[in-house]
Amino acid sequence: MDTPMTDAQAHAPSEHRDDLGAKVGMWLFLFTELILFGGLFILYSAYRSMHAHAFEDAGKLLDVPLGVTNTVVLLTSSLTVVLAIAYMQRGDRRKATAFLLATIGLALTFLVIKTIEWSAKFEHGIFPGSPHLLEKGPGETLFFGLYFLMTGLHGLHVIIGGILLTVMLWWVVKGKTTQDNYVYLENAGLYWHLVDVIWIFLLPLFYLAA
Repeated sequence: MDTPMTDAQAHAPSEHRDDLGAKVGMWLFLFTELILFGGLFILYSAYRSMHAHAFEDAGKLLDVPLGVTNTVVLLTSSLTVVLAIAYMQRGDRRKATAFLLATIGLALTFLVIKTIEWSAKFEHGIFPGSPHLLEKGPGETLFFGLYFLMTGLHGLHVIIGGILLTVMLWWVVKGKTTQDNYVYLENAGLYWHLVDVIWIFLLPLFYLAA
């Protein structure tokens, strides 16, 4: 005699397909992001080969300690988001919440440091189209044009990632994300890792260019 399926069993295949679809969708999105930044990295390499000395001189004007500090901040945030997901998988909502808060706090720290750095550059007349920068020649103009474009685009991704993590935090607190349903938290973590990986490439390209 066949045993009737429970509601949970009946919905399990559907939920599995939804989770798989969400994961595949996220990986496809991450792939398009890699193409975007990959194209910018290639553009940077082409211009650097044409203006090697100017790029080296321009790199000396960047604040390496701030760049390295932000690298440590983002690497730490990668660890905290991993721990948040791990504790959610174990059903420990309190610790998952704490590590999500830590990740969001580190994201804000990164943005504050980047704002300080950009503000200093503007105060010294170093920004796209500034007369001071145009006097230095095409090489340094290209360097800082790419610097503001790529770090600005990365900063936008940090903001988007922070918003996503804040939504995930809200879902954890409200019980929408659980031990058995955490795929969106996992996807937010993947996005955040992408943000970190991109910065790992930006650091040597700009801050260590000299």
